[in-house]
Amino acid sequence: MELGQFLELFNPLPGNHYIQITDKIDATTFALAKLISEVEGEFHLALYTQEEVEIPEALKEIKIEYINDFSKPFRALARDHDIVIFKDTLFTHKNPQLLLRIAYTTLANTGDVIIMQKKSSMDIENTKAMLEKFEFRAPNAIEVLPQYDLVMAKKMHMWGNGL
Repeated sequence: MELGQFLELFNPLPGNHYIQITDKIDATTFALAKLISEVEGEFHLALYTQEEVEIPEALKEIKIEYINDFSKPFRALARDHDIVIFKDTLFTHKNPQLLLRIAYTTLANTGDVIIMQKKSSMDIENTKAMLEKFEFRAPNAIEVLPQYDLVMAKKMHMWGNGL
């Protein structure tokens, strides 16, 4: 998987916190963990899995939350993250609206939410509308990975939900 264009979406600053919510560890997980560690930030992983997962050595230092059921939410502190990345989980979850509310709450002002789904498995226009409904602004579909559709939006300070 060529990740150059994908990684250009990120501009981590010292102390930034990123969280990826996914159902499997893959090249994006490793790349994001490495990128954020280079600026002494924190990378968190919320892993939806029912199986025991062998954590690779490169990820031994990150905070991992295991979630065994797609009806349960991930946990994150308010305003603790600068970017929230959903990969193949938002629309598998029984309550995607709950996940977006948690994402909004955990994002710092001007933080970004990224939704990645396998190519052609996400209705991009409906996803952009759903993000707007949850007070995320400027949603855009971005072509950076050939095997994924990706929509990115921003949490704007003093807009909407008051957090």
